[in-house]
Amino acid sequence: MARRARTQPGLNEAPNLLTLIERDRRASASSGGALFGPGSSLPTLSGPILAGPTLVDPLPDSPDLLDASPSNPTAPNQTPSGTEGHRARMRTRLLTAGPAALADHEMLEMVLFLALPRRDTKPLARLLLARFASFAGTIAATATELSTIDGLGEAGVAALKLVQAAALRLVRAELIDRPVLANWDRLIAYLTATLARERVEQFRVLFLDTRNRLLADEVQGRGTVNHTPVYPREVVKRALELNATALILVHNHPSGDPTPSAADLAMTREIRGAAAALSIVLHDHIIVGNERCLSFRREGLL
Repeated sequence: MARRARTQPGLNEAPNLLTLIERDRRASASSGGALFGPGSSLPTLSGPILAGPTLVDPLPDSPDLLDASPSNPTAPNQTPSGTEGHRARMRTRLLTAGPAALADHEMLEMVLFLALPRRDTKPLARLLLARFASFAGTIAATATELSTIDGLGEAGVAALKLVQAAALRLVRAELIDRPVLANWDRLIAYLTATLARERVEQFRVLFLDTRNRLLADEVQGRGTVNHTPVYPREVVKRALELNATALILVHNHPSGDPTPSAADLAMTREIRGAAAALSIVLHDHIIVGNERCLSFRREGLL
């Protein structure tokens, strides 16, 4: 046990060591004993130990001095052993059976307990699912929306958005250095992950090189829930800056229905004409809904 020294008020009034020994000698003489004779022992002193100008006594228990190891269940902020066992079982299941063995709330739990190691994250995971309906819906929610969840905090929000960023980077990597048109399923997976859960319309352009490999995927405009301003001149200008020879237009319908509107058809014709004047090919225009994507070329609209 750690000890500390402190000054004791009234120290000058405390009996010194010689006084205590004299008192013990008298008591021993009156009882017929000898102070240091055969079979005798040194007196046992009670009370605080005199140590020069200070008295030494134990420090009170302090949370700062407690061992924070799992063997000490009383340590502050210590994760309960039951929670730690639950987490260990989920980690084992993930590593042995794969991610398909985990339900949505368990996936969220695991993400959150990496960011919030001192908390039981199960109630928080269920709260997020009640609000955003699924794992995908949760990580796709905006940082502003996530920050309204009580107890999530900046660390929790950052962890969820990092998972989304990692997922998008992974599916995008499947397109890099590959002909986009020959990897249609990967393209649709990427666009769905990027746009299917956006709350407002977003217009993007995929710029391709002479081998139809992806040079850049750029947002050209964000709008309202049903409209995004698009400027054909800006699209073609950016294509020239990137030395792109082909384009794929992409935008989402937050309503979930990818059916093109009259404005979508007119805008596509304008960009196609502006690009063709500079020998830039418009391969397709894809509209992303909640459940499916629509290709203008496959629908005979381009």
